[in-house]
Amino acid sequence: MADADDVRRLALALAGVEEIDSAGFDFRVAGRGFVWSYPERVPGRRREIRTDIAVLYVGDEAEKQALLLGEPELFFTTPGYDGFPLVMVRLERVDVARLAELVGDAWRMRCESAGAG
Repeated sequence: MADADDVRRLALALAGVEEIDSAGFDFRVAGRGFVWSYPERVPGRRREIRTDIAVLYVGDEAEKQALLLGEPELFFTTPGYDGFPLVMVRLERVDVARLAELVGDAWRMRCESAGAG
């Protein structure tokens, strides 16, 4: 089981990463987000920053769909993320080794898309 501290440790171990001031966690490389806390929006309530859920950049729609269909117990999305190459991961259901792979992949894809890798 992983948590926000694991996300922070893994993200900050990568080259060129900056942490943005946030109520949860928010990491960027080359000015682009690659992993952050899920800002849950529930109608009629204020937005809640969920540090038990990480939003990950996945590069493209094909990768997004592969994760969502292949491991629905781990990954999910919401209508607010339709059309964006982002998935949410339930941290309590992922082990640290897998989280390291996911965070590293998100970082690498953001570096490549920014021309920084």
